[in-house]
Amino acid sequence: MVPPRLKPGDLLKVSVTVPVEAEEPVAALLERLFGQTPALYTDEETLLTEASVFLEAARQFNARRRARLCRALERLHAAGGLLRLARVRLRRVPRRNWAEAWKRHFRPLEIASRLLVLPAWSRRRPRPGQVEVRLDPGLSFGTGQHPTTAFCLEQIVRLVPGPRGGPPRSLLDIGTGSGVLALAAAKLGYAPVEAFDFDPAAVRAARANAALNGVADRVRFSRRDLRRLPPRPDRQFDVVCANLLADLLLAARDRLTARVAPGGTLVLAGILAAEFCGVRAAFAAAGWRVVRARTTGEWRSGAFQRGAGSAGRPTQ
Repeated sequence: MVPPRLKPGDLLKVSVTVPVEAEEPVAALLERLFGQTPALYTDEETLLTEASVFLEAARQFNARRRARLCRALERLHAAGGLLRLARVRLRRVPRRNWAEAWKRHFRPLEIASRLLVLPAWSRRRPRPGQVEVRLDPGLSFGTGQHPTTAFCLEQIVRLVPGPRGGPPRSLLDIGTGSGVLALAAAKLGYAPVEAFDFDPAAVRAARANAALNGVADRVRFSRRDLRRLPPRPDRQFDVVCANLLADLLLAARDRLTARVAPGGTLVLAGILAAEFCGVRAAFAAAGWRVVRARTTGEWRSGAFQRGAGSAGRPTQ
């Protein structure tokens, strides 16, 4: 698969065509791998669904991402999630054709009674006592619609200090995408809040969304590579969220856990349900245990704490 040459203003459309019954896991896979909500089109005659993401540069579909996409599709096929291997296609499209394709997938999302995530163009208003985060994701992942993002948001809401107050908790968002997790944390009262992403387009989108929400001075965004972080951090955080693919979580286990403050919580998401046991075992070997977990469709996410300080069984 060689990406076509793009003209100025063009986007690279990466499409995966599958039977309609495999639409959900494949769309979720593309969202996690490429960092944006896919556009979906189903042919009513053939019952085939085309799930598509749109990239700003051909280099974003590099050899590493191609390999990950192929491996993930092969795993879904082997697990019975695909009756036959999916067809992957690359095309050049004008940017204007993409603009409306994904918007219909972005609807307001409520997390408990504390948080409302909605598109920048929505006319909806939060209810009394509800914090709102407005987003214009651009080409970056993170509208909250994906179950792994929603799980992270739920943990951020759950860990906010209670009405009696207490010192604010700090948060680190790894793989920030549109910045939704960091922005929600800042508006809920976390401090300090830091976030980073390897994709410079994601960092730009996150900073723009921070300005849109009036928290540009309360969140520090940067472009960093998790795999190249110093093993020993300068700062630790009460909550660390890493909504990433399982292989990266495993490779960066020690760098992730080193950034969690004593008594803190590590939220791991972006994990295929079939891979969660391996992730849990790897982190258990480093002294971490699951205190909350949930499976939604093909995905399983978990909140981890160090040692034996958890009570009860993980929630489902």
